[in-house]
Amino acid sequence: MAELVYRPVIGAALAMFKALDLKIDCQGSENIPRSGGAVLVSNHIGYLDFIFSGLAALPQKRLVRFMAKESVFRHRVSGPLMRGMKHIPVDRRQGEDAYAHALDSLRAGEVIGVFPEATISQSFTLKGFKSGAARLAQEAGVPLVPMALWGTQRLWTKGRPRNLRRSHIPVTIRVGEAMEAPTDQYAGALTRRLRERVQELLESAQRAYPVRPRDASDTWWVPAHLGGTAPTPAEVREAR
Repeated sequence: MAELVYRPVIGAALAMFKALDLKIDCQGSENIPRSGGAVLVSNHIGYLDFIFSGLAALPQKRLVRFMAKESVFRHRVSGPLMRGMKHIPVDRRQGEDAYAHALDSLRAGEVIGVFPEATISQSFTLKGFKSGAARLAQEAGVPLVPMALWGTQRLWTKGRPRNLRRSHIPVTIRVGEAMEAPTDQYAGALTRRLRERVQELLESAQRAYPVRPRDASDTWWVPAHLGGTAPTPAEVREAR
């Protein structure tokens, strides 16, 4: 089936990243299956994460269908694009339809992208994972592919202005080995293993990141436990 929207959007994104001279360091794309269904699972630190997660699958010639909140599909600009790229709207009050849609797509051989933290982490640390990704992989009989992003929060994240005019920002992507999702394993236990793997990949991406804050005013994007001034998870919870 022709991808009349997805491929032009990819081309536009690549052109924008080239114009911004983003330094994208992606390793592990070979871990994404070249064919068949898979659940691609990533941390979530910025509004553009789905684009960079999708870019990680391009070397394998795969297009990722992301599960995203339904309100994005109602936006006058993003809505037609999201629908045209066949992403999956999620109504958090009634998630059954989105789950069934994703399950059908996996069984049809698609790669489904999931952010199991559900929302952007404002502390830039890993939040708790919902079990939906693990349950989807188990029910569809497909692998889980963990991955981690770092640096995307510097471009555009929750509570900060967009920074799309500043060039040369590095983005580090690490994709881990596919994990089997046996049906005889409790989904909660599988989710904990998945989160541990994403945490390992996140720490690897952070160690490989080529930039450190320039001065005290530039530490907002660094987690508190790494010496930055991003709010701690507890501070984020208290601010709600």
